[in-house]
Amino acid sequence: MPNDVYDPPVLAPDTLRIIPIGGLGEIGRNMTTFEINGKILIVDCGVLFPEEHQPGVDLILPDFTPIKHRLKDILGIVLTHGHEDHIGAVPYLLKLRADIPLIGSALTLAFIEAKLKEHRIKPYTLEVKGGQEEKLGPFDLEFVAVNHSIPDALAVAIFTDGGSVLHTGDFKMDQLPLDNRLTDLRDFARLGEEGIDIFLTDSTNADVPGFTPTERSIGPVLDDVIARAPRRVIVASFSSHVHRVQQVLDAAHANGRRVALLGRSMVRNMTIAADLGYLKVPEGVLIDFKKAGNIPDNKIVYMSTGSQGEPMAVLARMVNRDHQIEVGEGDTVILASSLIPGNENAVYRIIDGLTKLGANVVHKGNAKVHVSGHAAAGELLYIYNIVKPKNVLPVHGEYRHLVANANVAISSGVRKENTFLAEDGTVLDLHDGVAKIVGQLDLGFVYVDGSTVGEITDADLKDRRILAEEGFISIIVVVDKSTGKVITGPEIHAKGFAEDDSVFDALKPKIEAALAEAAGNGVRDTHALAQSVRRVAGRWVNVTFRRRPMIVPLVIEA
Repeated sequence: MPNDVYDPPVLAPDTLRIIPIGGLGEIGRNMTTFEINGKILIVDCGVLFPEEHQPGVDLILPDFTPIKHRLKDILGIVLTHGHEDHIGAVPYLLKLRADIPLIGSALTLAFIEAKLKEHRIKPYTLEVKGGQEEKLGPFDLEFVAVNHSIPDALAVAIFTDGGSVLHTGDFKMDQLPLDNRLTDLRDFARLGEEGIDIFLTDSTNADVPGFTPTERSIGPVLDDVIARAPRRVIVASFSSHVHRVQQVLDAAHANGRRVALLGRSMVRNMTIAADLGYLKVPEGVLIDFKKAGNIPDNKIVYMSTGSQGEPMAVLARMVNRDHQIEVGEGDTVILASSLIPGNENAVYRIIDGLTKLGANVVHKGNAKVHVSGHAAAGELLYIYNIVKPKNVLPVHGEYRHLVANANVAISSGVRKENTFLAEDGTVLDLHDGVAKIVGQLDLGFVYVDGSTVGEITDADLKDRRILAEEGFISIIVVVDKSTGKVITGPEIHAKGFAEDDSVFDALKPKIEAALAEAAGNGVRDTHALAQSVRRVAGRWVNVTFRRRPMIVPLVIEA
């Protein structure tokens, strides 16, 4: 995996340049740019959700640096499906240029249009479906229906003068999908016969042997859990998981229960899915949350967000007793989703919290209430044997997933030197069927923190972690402007320390001595004096308490 940053050469005519902007080495931020003869096509533009070591961050965006000054050259953004890790960053890119066309299926565009409405952006869109062909400048596009954990997902084939690409997006090969929409293996085979120069494939489950179970297999489990639940049932899942919500609606209906949707994104997405016919709502099953309190506890199911332990989502608020629904003895909570890497601790805290409140918590670890939406190793091998690509670039996954995917490709007959383990910012050029890595860009994380985008740095996050883990000490000293001698102070206050401020009495003489020494050496600059105070205090606190808090000294002249 490349580590050294080096600039790629000037792009030669009729050569296709591929740059994964996000999604490699991580589960999220999926975004890849394709450039040829001065024009750029983007596939997906998603977000990554923050982990515990990124306090206060709301979302993490791809680094748009490679395209920021070339916005006019972008012909469109192909969106493979409507999950946040593939569409969530679109509003932030369109804020840079609002008229970039968005290309995707009906449900995908409906989801992104609703999201953009909140950002007051009205996009230009082109609706496509499996089997459809479109031309955007030097890019000839063909869309292929694929099955995933959300309806209407698409793979995209891209034909250029530099070569041909097939990008799977997220997919699996469910043979009994709820919507009867199979992954179109005949189209994959036909494209393979025509010749695919480079294959970008979903890696998320590449280290899982065999085939991903069918979505229908969890229906009976949900039905059984709901049938045996003595009181209320709360099901948590992703707000865009239409197939999972469908199974919950069907199980609730079969057991004579009503369903109330919780969470703004859940209500918005399921309303869209139902209006477009992707969600089949049994007559009389859905009920407004405000009226759900009038339904007997053994006749209601709540469908909520928060399956990843997100602090502001519905489930976490229930645990914190900050929600209208007070979970208690006899309630059943079903976590009907997988664990996104990095969210494990947050989810286990939610499970513990719900259990303490008396709920019976059903999750992937103790019942089959979730199946993945991604192809396992057996499916990938199958698809490689059908497509028979010349080159392979595994995408969408952490490093172990990318390696596992590369190994599956090699086992199918793809040459090792034609299988590329890349990272975000790797520059790969394709010409006449020959692919090679020609550069490595230095791309970072772009943090969304409240209303600010890209202003928060890794250094800021380090400061936040120090504040959270080590505490904070402020030191105020007033010195004589002419002599540098201490007039008032040092006044020391600490936050995040168990000890009283009086413990710092032993530190004060050391600070006074350091300032006297600096004054004796002719130092009058208040910044230099403050640094001296910081060093003395830092050493003393480290030796005395074995801690490294944030120390903010303030030296004032009088």
